[in-house]
Amino acid sequence: MKRQTGLMFVALTLLASSLCYAANDNRVMVELPVPMKDHMLQNMRGHLEVIDQLLKLLSEEKLDQASELAESELGMSSLNKHGASHMAPYYPEAMRQAGTAMHKSASQFSRVAQEGDVLASVKALRKITAACTACHAGYKVQ
Repeated sequence: MKRQTGLMFVALTLLASSLCYAANDNRVMVELPVPMKDHMLQNMRGHLEVIDQLLKLLSEEKLDQASELAESELGMSSLNKHGASHMAPYYPEAMRQAGTAMHKSASQFSRVAQEGDVLASVKALRKITAACTACHAGYKVQ
């Protein structure tokens, strides 16, 4: 009985905290057609995987590989690969700007990584994640 009561308490606490979060969620809702929403979420998950790989490459001091990966998968030259021109018209202007900032930051990271300085590369990577964080803090999709 104690275990069931404890589990119920945990469940109710989680439910209450999620309701409080939802009530305080001031992000702008962006409505997308389902196929575009799915495409965008797939892109973002892919971006996160690339960032994870970049961290791994930096930790191994493989900056040339990190540079190539960042540009090909996140940088300005990757926009066609992600269908950016098809997606952008559905986004609010500030959301488009955050996305562009992320892609520009990735291209900048690529150039910095080519110089071979791990710490400078980590600092450049932070600009990529800052753009991601800003967008996720301001927008949500339905």
